[in-house]
Amino acid sequence: MTIRNIRVDERLIHGQVATVWSHSLNVSRIAVINDKVVKDEMMINALKVARPAGVKLSILSVQKGVRNFTAGKYDADEVLVLFRNIEDVKRAVDLGMPITTFNVGNLSHKEGQLKIKKSVSLSKEDISAIRDLSARGITITAQMIPNEPAANILELIKKAEG
Repeated sequence: MTIRNIRVDERLIHGQVATVWSHSLNVSRIAVINDKVVKDEMMINALKVARPAGVKLSILSVQKGVRNFTAGKYDADEVLVLFRNIEDVKRAVDLGMPITTFNVGNLSHKEGQLKIKKSVSLSKEDISAIRDLSARGITITAQMIPNEPAANILELIKKAEG
């Protein structure tokens, strides 16, 4: 199994992921990991429709995602892992998922958040989790599309904080 990319994108599977990311990474499976989505039938159906043709789809809770990846369930696949938020990535790491790097693609702005890029705004909790994960040696970048240079998220935070 090769995890081709781990991405945080609150939109999960959408045009960029379905066409640009999945094709440029040449994935055979997309794994969506989020505790709320796994219980939302309408969202599950939307993800099934948005899934690129010929690409398998797994929709998993954080705990089941960690269990499946650490057990080697997807060893035959090239996988794009999608998390809806940074908190879920941190929980997955805390539960033992071997994550060494991930990219933050899209987290829309909400009141009181720090906008670090046009497409990425972070809460105080997100920034704390990013700093914690970085301190553990995990590389975290911000990147909207594959041909855009990946930016170090800690540098973007520092710049936005002034």
